[in-house]
Amino acid sequence: MTGEDAYRWLMNAASSSAYNLFDMHVVASIFAISIQEMEADHRPLGDGTGLGPAEIAAIVGDMFPARASDIAAMTQGLSPVIDEEEQSVRDILLMYADGDPRLAVPMAAMVARRCKSPHHLWQDLGFRNRGELSQLMNRNFGALARRNTNDMKWKRFLYRMVCGAEGFTLCTAPVCTDCDDFEHCFGAEDGEARIARMRNDRTAAAAE
Repeated sequence: MTGEDAYRWLMNAASSSAYNLFDMHVVASIFAISIQEMEADHRPLGDGTGLGPAEIAAIVGDMFPARASDIAAMTQGLSPVIDEEEQSVRDILLMYADGDPRLAVPMAAMVARRCKSPHHLWQDLGFRNRGELSQLMNRNFGALARRNTNDMKWKRFLYRMVCGAEGFTLCTAPVCTDCDDFEHCFGAEDGEARIARMRNDRTAAAAE
C-alpha cells in the first residue's frame, strides 16, 4: 500500500464527529508514511509512529474505527523502543501541549519519533508542505510554537530545547546571526512531499 493509498484508506473511515478534521489529517498522514515505510522495510507499525499496540488501538479506534482490526495486525503486538533522546523530545512537547487533551500524549510521541527520521520534519510527518507542520505546532503545542520566534527549523529547535532543559548548549555561537552555519538552522525547508516522492520512485522503477 502506498502512503497516498493508506492516507485515503484511513480518511475514508474517519469519524468526523469525535475529533477535529485537521487533527485526523495529521494522524492519518503520520500513519500513512509509517505504513509505507513498514511495508518497505518489513517492520511493525509502532517503529514509525512511536506508539505501542494499545496506544495505536485507542487512537485508531476513535478516529478510524473501521480500520481498527487491520491496523492492529500491523503492530505485530510489538512496542517501539524509546531511547533517552526521543523521550526527552516527548517530554518537551508534553510540557507545552495545549491542544486536544486526548491527543497530547500520542501526538507528542508521534512527533518525537518522526524527528528521528533524516528529512525535514514536515516530510517525515507525511505532510504536503511545511505550512501543515506550522499548523500542527500552533494547534497542539502553541506555547512552544510561540517560543520559536525566529522560525528555526523544527527538528533543530526541539533538540535545542532538550539541550537547554538538560543544562548544555547545542552550539557555541553567541547569537544566530554570528553563526557560520546559519542555513543549517534557518534555511529553506522546501522539497517534495515524501509520500509523493516514494510514489514517483516506484513509478520510475516499474518503468525500467
